[in-house]
Amino acid sequence: MNLLRALATVSGMTLLSRVLGFARDFVIARTFGAGMATDAFFVAFKLPNLLRRMFAEGAFSQAFVPILGEYKNARGDVETLRLIDHVCSLLSMALFFITALGIAAAPILVWISAPGYVNEPGKFELTVTLTRITFPYILFMSLVALAGGILNTWSRFAIPAFTPVLLNLAFIGMALFAVPYFDPPVLALAWAVFIGGLLQLGLQIPALRRIRMLPRPSFKLREAWADPGVRRILALMGPALIGVSVSQVSLLINTIFASFLATGSVSWLYYADRLMEFPSGMLGAALGTILLPSLSRCHATGDQAEYSRLLDWGLRLTLLLAMPAALGLCILAVPLIATLFHHGAFSADDVFRTREALVAYAIGLTGLILVKVLAPGFYARQNVRTPVKIALISLTATQLMNLAFIGWLAHAGLALSIGLAACLNAVLLYRGLRQQAIYTPQAGWTVFTAKLVVALFVMGGALYFGMGQEGQWLAASFSQRTLHLCWLVPLGATAYFATLWLLGFRLRDFRRQAAR
Repeated sequence: MNLLRALATVSGMTLLSRVLGFARDFVIARTFGAGMATDAFFVAFKLPNLLRRMFAEGAFSQAFVPILGEYKNARGDVETLRLIDHVCSLLSMALFFITALGIAAAPILVWISAPGYVNEPGKFELTVTLTRITFPYILFMSLVALAGGILNTWSRFAIPAFTPVLLNLAFIGMALFAVPYFDPPVLALAWAVFIGGLLQLGLQIPALRRIRMLPRPSFKLREAWADPGVRRILALMGPALIGVSVSQVSLLINTIFASFLATGSVSWLYYADRLMEFPSGMLGAALGTILLPSLSRCHATGDQAEYSRLLDWGLRLTLLLAMPAALGLCILAVPLIATLFHHGAFSADDVFRTREALVAYAIGLTGLILVKVLAPGFYARQNVRTPVKIALISLTATQLMNLAFIGWLAHAGLALSIGLAACLNAVLLYRGLRQQAIYTPQAGWTVFTAKLVVALFVMGGALYFGMGQEGQWLAASFSQRTLHLCWLVPLGATAYFATLWLLGFRLRDFRRQAAR
C-alpha cells in the first residue's frame, strides 16, 4: 500500500470529522455560549475523553498493535484470533468495572478535576450529573480502539478514521433537536456522548467480520490471563500509559488551574483546543496511525534501514504540513474563531480570550505532531522506557511553566505551557532516536529546511495582508466572514505550495510504500 495514499485516506476521513466537529461546536456555542453550563459539560466530557486518549488510543493501542502485528506476520490467523479473543475478554471485563466505579465516584472525580467548582454548588452538582451520563464513553471507545487496532494492522484505515464522524453527528442532532426536552438543556450534550460512543462501536463490527477477526469474548478469564501475548501487552501498557499520555494529563491539570480562573476560562481553552486539534488530528494522528504498523513490520523482519527511512519520511511530511498550519492558526486566529463561534451567546470578548489561548497552543503545534511521529519509533520496537523518561521530564516542565505563566497570562499561560512542553518532548524523543542509532537522517535536510522557511514567509505575508483588520471580522455577518475565509485560506495554501513547487518540490518525492 502507498503510505501517501493511506495518509490521504485517513486525513480525508479526519477532515470530514473535523468539519463536522466545527459544525458541532458552532451549534454548541450558538446555543450555550461560554458559561456555567458549558464549563460543567466540558469538564464532565474531559474525564472520559481523557481516559479514552490515555488508555484506549494511547497506552492500549501502542502496546497492542506491535504485538498484534508480530502475531499476524509470524503466527498465522488462528493464533492471532485467539490473542484478539483473550484481549477482548479481559478488556471488556476491566472496562465494565472501571465504568461502574467512575459513575459511582463521579463527585470525587469532579472534586479532583475541577476543585474550583466545589464552592459553586449548582455548578458542581451539574458537573457530577453530566459526568455520570458521559462516563460509559470510555467503555465504548476502548472497544473501538481494540477494533481500530485490528483494522489498521490489516491496512483497513478508512473505517477507524471515519468512526469519529458518528460522535459529531450525535452532538449536532441532540443539540439541534433534543435540547427542549431536557432540564437543564445541557443534559442533551451528555446523552449525545453516550449515543455517539454506542454508534461508533456498532460501526466496527461488520468491518471486523469481513476480515474474519471479530472478537469472541468469553468469561474464561484465567485462560486469557495465561496467554503469553496478553501478558506482553500488559507489560507494555503500564509504562506506555505514562509515555503517550503526558499531554492529556497536562490538559487535566490545566483544567484544575482554569477552574480557579475567570468564568469561561475552561470554555476558551476548549474552543482553542478544538481548533488546534484540526491539524493535529489530520496530520499527527493520521501519520502515527499509518506508521506504527509499518514500523512494527520492519522491526519484526529486522529491516532497520527501511525503519529509519520511514521515520525520515514521517518527519519531513510533518514539518512540510504542520509548520504552515501553526503559522496559519496564529495569523488567522480571530477570523477563524469569529467565523466559527461568534454567534448567539458567544461574545466578542470570548473571541479575543479564545484567540489568546489558540495562539499559545499554536506555538507548540509542530512539536505536538512530531511527538506523534517520533514516539511510534520507540513503541514499534516495544521500547517503552525511553519515552516514559522523556514524558516525565515534559510533564514536570509543563507544571513549572504553568506556575510561571498563569500569573500574567492567565488561561493563555496554561495553553503555552502545553505547547512548549510538547516541543521539549519532541526534541528529547528525536535525540533518543539518534543516540540509540534507530534513526539516521537522510540526505538533503538543510536544503529542505531552507525551502520551507521561504515558503512560510511567502504564505505568512499573503495571509497577513489578505486578512485585513481584526475588528472587521467581528462586525461582519456570518456570510461575509465565510466568503472571506473561503478565498483567504486557499490564497495562503496556494502561496505556500506554489512557492514549494517553484523551489523544486514534487508530490512524487513523498510517495512511499508500506513495509510488507
